[in-house]
Amino acid sequence: MKVVLLHDWLTGFRGGERVLEAFCEMFPDAPLYTLIYTKGSTSACIEKRKIVSSFLNSIPGINHHYRKFLPLFPNAAESLQITEDADLVLSSSHCVIKGVRKPKGSYHISYIHSPMRYLYDQYDAYFGPQAPLYQRAGAKLFKDYLVGWDKASNRNVDLMIANSNFVKTRIQTYYETDPLVVHPFVELADFEVFTKNPPRKEDFYIMVTAFAPNKRVDLAIHTFNQLGKKLKIIGGGQQDKMLRNIAGPTIEFLGNTGREILVQELARARALIFPGVEDFGITPLEALAAGTPVIAYKIGGVLETLNDEVAHFFEMQTPQSLCSAILDFEKRTFEHNQLVARAYEFSKENFKKKMSAIIQERLKQCPK
Repeated sequence: MKVVLLHDWLTGFRGGERVLEAFCEMFPDAPLYTLIYTKGSTSACIEKRKIVSSFLNSIPGINHHYRKFLPLFPNAAESLQITEDADLVLSSSHCVIKGVRKPKGSYHISYIHSPMRYLYDQYDAYFGPQAPLYQRAGAKLFKDYLVGWDKASNRNVDLMIANSNFVKTRIQTYYETDPLVVHPFVELADFEVFTKNPPRKEDFYIMVTAFAPNKRVDLAIHTFNQLGKKLKIIGGGQQDKMLRNIAGPTIEFLGNTGREILVQELARARALIFPGVEDFGITPLEALAAGTPVIAYKIGGVLETLNDEVAHFFEMQTPQSLCSAILDFEKRTFEHNQLVARAYEFSKENFKKKMSAIIQERLKQCPK
């Protein structure tokens, strides 16, 4: 089978890149097309293949400021010309990469992490009154164009696969098509040492996240400032300066740590704080694999992975609601084996088997 892979951009290694890595393991010889590529930013498995980037990659500093070039993304996707013959084009998309034109005779399966959330249901979170004036003005100017292009680009896709039922509903709403659903996975091997020998819990909570508006790191900081409890935050991103400015003395920023430190911190924390609306949410499952329960906002993809036996939910995105949840959480106990068992339901092996079965079935139905 001749396969070509697509991914929006390669500037870090988070949940979407872990899914891409699984695709790379399934198809080790497949070339990869992307808008932006920062060498060394992702895993060796991803980078040990032919990688083709768009004209955006020639802009100085693009890897740190690519979000500012959103209006150029459609043109960048259309500029990518797949030169290889392909039976299958497999895209990992949350932005525009599904719009890359497929070669004649190929079948395009797009694994959708999310429709562009900043154009649809989370537009106000990104471009509301809290956003800089130039961002609000730019978003208002280009929104109709971007939405129109995004929906039109779906004609290039033969099959969509949503990463959760929550995303499936959004695809049905915005794209008016009915996708399949295959949940992502946890890299369980990273957590085996703590699965078998859990460390003593320490008196701190943890967040592991990008510093983007929809992640609601600001809500967690305001809450822990109010409680005076210790919160460690792993990650970074566009809101870094603002978040550090509002953080009190009990908030500790660890930056983008290595994987080993991240796993250790997750295992030692009392709970993972997860206050945003997520399409799926791999990090809560990673916390469970490390033997750590989750305090999560009760909406979105987490409702497909978490339950009351492994998590404590709160109902409103306010400091008061999160404060109450944390105090109630501290009155509860959680069973380590139960936490880990839930994580093991979402293994990489299961993910690959489900994706392979769909690919084989679809290509048999649509021979070249």
